[in-house]
Amino acid sequence: MSRGVERYERLRAERPELFRNQPGGIEILTGPAAVAAAGGVLWEDQYLLLVRDPVRFPDGREGTYLRGIGATGEPGCVVLPMLPGGRVVLIEHFRHATRSWHWEVPRGMGTAGLGDRANAAKELGEEIGAKVLSLTPLGDVHPDSGMTADRVRLFAALVDGVGELETGEGIRAARTMTFAEAEALVASGELSDGFTLAALYRARLAGLADGDGGGAA
Repeated sequence: MSRGVERYERLRAERPELFRNQPGGIEILTGPAAVAAAGGVLWEDQYLLLVRDPVRFPDGREGTYLRGIGATGEPGCVVLPMLPGGRVVLIEHFRHATRSWHWEVPRGMGTAGLGDRANAAKELGEEIGAKVLSLTPLGDVHPDSGMTADRVRLFAALVDGVGELETGEGIRAARTMTFAEAEALVASGELSDGFTLAALYRARLAGLADGDGGGAA
C-alpha cells in the first residue's frame, strides 16, 4: 500500500465527516484499488493536504475529484475589527497567491487547542496589536466549496484601537473608516477579498453597520 493510500485511510478514520456520502450527491468510493488508482493524499504539509478522491457521479460515471483540506481540522477565523462609534479597520496586506496588495480584515487558520473566540483574539493581537473588548459571531462561510473542504468562522470585534502591525506577514498599513466608506471600496472594486466581503455583508445583516460592533464578550 502506497504512502498516499495509507494516509488517506488514516484521514478517513480521523475525520469521517469529510467522507460522508449523501443521497443524490457525488459518492466517494472507498475500495483500496479505487483509492490507489486515484492517488489518495497526494501531498501535505503543516497547513494543507491535497487529496484526490475516487468518485461516482450522479449519472453513474466514475472518476476522481481533487480537493484541499486544512491540516488542523480547526475552522479558520475572519474578524472585522470595529472601533467604539462604529468605524471599521481594514489592513493593506500583500498576498503571494495574487502577487498584489489587498484591503482586508484580519484572518488566520484554525489553531489546534484554541477555541473560536481565543483564535479570533489571537489573530487581532498578532496582526493589528488590538485587544478585543467584545466579540459577535457572524456565522460560517465556505471559501471555495468547489475546491476546499474548509469552513471559516466570521466575527465582528469591538477593539480598543490599532497597535503595532505585523509587517513581517506583509501588512503595511491600516485604515479606519465608516462602514459606508468600506462598502464604497467594495462598489469601486478596490476591495475584492472574498473573506472581507463576507464579513462586511454578515455584519450589515447583523445590524452592525455604523453601529458599535459589540456583542457577546
